[in-house]
Amino acid sequence: MGVRIVLFAGLAMLAQLVAVLWEYGRDPENLGRLMLEQETTALAGGLRENGTRLAYELPTGLASRYDVAGSGYVARVRTANGVVLFSHCDAACADHFLPLDVNPPSFWLRHIAPGYPMSIAGGRTVQIGDRAVFIEIAIAGDPRAAVWGVLFDEALEHMLVPMSLTVIFVLGATLLSIRAALRPVVRAAHKAETLDPLRSDARLDDAGMPREIAQLTGAVNRSFDRIRELMAAQKLFTSAIAHEIRTPLAVIRLELEGIDDVRARRAMGEVDELTRLLQQLVTLARLEATDRATFTPMGLDDMLGEVVGSLAPWVYAHGATIAFEPSGNARVIAHVGLLKDAVRNLVENAVRHGGPGVAVLVGTEPGPCVTVMDDGKGYRLAGTEGYYAPEGGVGIGLEIVSRIAALHGGDFTLTANEPRGTKALLRLPPAAAPSTPDPA
Repeated sequence: MGVRIVLFAGLAMLAQLVAVLWEYGRDPENLGRLMLEQETTALAGGLRENGTRLAYELPTGLASRYDVAGSGYVARVRTANGVVLFSHCDAACADHFLPLDVNPPSFWLRHIAPGYPMSIAGGRTVQIGDRAVFIEIAIAGDPRAAVWGVLFDEALEHMLVPMSLTVIFVLGATLLSIRAALRPVVRAAHKAETLDPLRSDARLDDAGMPREIAQLTGAVNRSFDRIRELMAAQKLFTSAIAHEIRTPLAVIRLELEGIDDVRARRAMGEVDELTRLLQQLVTLARLEATDRATFTPMGLDDMLGEVVGSLAPWVYAHGATIAFEPSGNARVIAHVGLLKDAVRNLVENAVRHGGPGVAVLVGTEPGPCVTVMDDGKGYRLAGTEGYYAPEGGVGIGLEIVSRIAALHGGDFTLTANEPRGTKALLRLPPAAAPSTPDPA
């Protein structure tokens, strides 16, 4: 943006320069007067006072014009009483200069030929101390293009310098103002990079922003609100579906319990698996609507002890064993219900797919990490990276665990547990240590 502003400012200066040159070019009368003033001023630079006498030496820069025969430029420098101090004359002097016995005026100018190239004759009086000196020049056709020097000096003095100062101050003020106005936008952009749409309080602050940017920020906040509304609607929708399907399944199971037949027992098992699959699908759908603002500090060992205690009867009823090894009770910021669901899924998967008599060990490791190990027959993982499908199942339970880990900013991995079995590792970010208050 700053480059474009500087570029347009430069183009504006160029356009103004062209306009000035065009205006001067349309007025040869004024340009001739300026040319006479510039040439006589330059010639006056050779005047010197030598005691009571005046002396003259042609300036070096003018030698190519006023010290070369036939150059098209002639000049004469004399005192008011007719004493000639310098003369570079030809027939043009007699044709265009005032006679030496004429008392010279302070300024006179005559155009020898109208228009361009410039052809003028004239003179003016300059003061050296208390003495008057009259400088006369005649230019025929301006072969050395002295007029461009006049145009350059006029543009430099009356336009380039004042306009450059103006442009510098205006550009500086504009760039500083834009930077100050966009500072809240930069802060909002940095915040947007870390904004969590799953938090109910996730919003961009539009305080101090320009009106147009504040409107954009408001639109972004409204978009987040709509996303949260859609997530809430999805959660309500899945809950309604689960309720509508769970009730018929419960009725079917009750009917099957009253039938004394092997096929009925197998059908009851299928209904139980279908009910569990339904619950997993509902849990998976609800994960995306979780509000991270509800996450709270908790101790891993405290949570794991509760889960193992509640699952122990179910584990023993299925012919397996379960144990819990607490360590340092590491603190994490988490959703207690979701972490319990994750551990419950891991334990249930180990019992269901580990084989008869499988032993499950739940514990923690530094990191902090939750580990669920078994000595069963292990998993044969299938599908794409990050998706787990154990033998005899579709892997939804493990996918739920993976989603819960990602929701907490952690990760989930499955590895072989030597010499036999599987080790599930749920890694979580540690809770920030509380700041120590200053004793002062």
